[in-house]
Amino acid sequence: MTDLSAPLKRRSARARSGPRLPRHIPVTRIALGLLAILAIGVVARVVLVDDPDGGRPGATVDIAANTGNNSLAGAMASPSTATITADPEMFPADQVPVVSATSVSDADPLPDPAATDPELLEETEFGPIPRMSATGLRPFDAYARPVVAGDGRPRIALVVSGLGLNLDGTLEAIEALPDEVTLAFAPYGKTLDRTVGAARVGGHEIFLEVPLEPFDYPDNDPGPDTLLTGQAPRDNLQKLFHVMSRFPGYVGVINNMGARFTSSGADFAPVMEELGARGLGYLDDGSSNRSLAPQLARANRVPFARIDALVDANPAREPILAALQDLEKKALQSGSAIGIVSALPVSIEAIADWAADLAGKGIDLVPASALMGDS
Repeated sequence: MTDLSAPLKRRSARARSGPRLPRHIPVTRIALGLLAILAIGVVARVVLVDDPDGGRPGATVDIAANTGNNSLAGAMASPSTATITADPEMFPADQVPVVSATSVSDADPLPDPAATDPELLEETEFGPIPRMSATGLRPFDAYARPVVAGDGRPRIALVVSGLGLNLDGTLEAIEALPDEVTLAFAPYGKTLDRTVGAARVGGHEIFLEVPLEPFDYPDNDPGPDTLLTGQAPRDNLQKLFHVMSRFPGYVGVINNMGARFTSSGADFAPVMEELGARGLGYLDDGSSNRSLAPQLARANRVPFARIDALVDANPAREPILAALQDLEKKALQSGSAIGIVSALPVSIEAIADWAADLAGKGIDLVPASALMGDS
C-alpha cells in the first residue's frame, strides 16, 4: 500500500489543541496581593511621616508688616510676622518673591477679609451677593466706616460717584481724598476688585451704583442691566442680583438715574423690599422729587438718606467751592448735609483742598452711613 492509497487518520484532540499552559495559576490572588502591599505602603507613609505638604517642595519667606497701615480693623494692631509658602512650580527656588510693608500700596491692596465674610454673602448664579447673617448682622453695619461720637458739631457727608470705570483716575481719587469721603462705584469697571479693594484698604466707605430707568430711556441709558418699569419683578430682581454680584463689601446702593423707576411703586417696592431683607442701605441721589424712596425705605426698614446737593453741577473749581460753602451753611442750620460729586479731577482736587480746612470751621466730615437713619 502506498502512501497515497493509505487511509487518512484523524488527529487526536491533544494534537489539535496544541500545547497548554499549566493549570491553576492564581492570577486574581496575585493581583489582590499586590494591591494590598501598595495600600499598606501608603498608610504607613501617612502614619509615620509628618509632612503636611505631602512631599511637595516649598520655600518660605518671613514678612514683617504692620497691618495697622493697611486696614481700619488693623488700626490698633501691633506689627506681626507672616510666612508665605511658595510653590517652586510658580516661582523658581532662587526667585521666591519677597513682600514687605513698603511694597504694599493703594494701587495693589491687600485683600480685606471682611469683604468676603461668608456669613454676609449668598451664592447665586451670578456670584456671591450681600445678605443679612443668621445672627442678624447687616452688611450696612458690618461695612460702615466707624465714626467717633462727636459733641454735637454739624456734620457733612460727601459721596463721589462714577468710580471704577477708569483705573488710574479712580486710584488717584482714592489717594487724594480724605478717608471720610464715601465712594460709589459703577458696576461696569473691568478692575473693580483692585479699585474697590484699594478704597476699602484706604478706609473709605463703599456704595454700589444701581442703574434705574429715567424718563427719557433709552435715549438716556444708564447702562446694561437697567431696572425697567413694566417688567416682571422677578426680571428686575435678576438684574439687581447681577449688578450686586460685581464686588463685595458695600454698605448699600445708590441710584444711577431712575426718575421714572423710583416714581413707580409697583416696580420700586420689590427692590426696596429686597434691600431691607438683605440688610443694605439706600442712598437717594436727590435728582427726582417724585421718588418714592423715603416711603418705601421706611416701610421696609431700610437705612436711608437723601442727598441735598449736586456739588459739581458746574464742573469748575470756583463753582464747586461755592457749592461746598452752601453745603456748610445747610449743615450749620440743620445739623447735617450730604453732597454728591462726580469723579472729575477738578472735583477731586477741590474737595481735597476744601476738606483740609473743614474741621477748623467747626464742622465734621463723616461717611454717608453716619447720616442715614434706620427707618
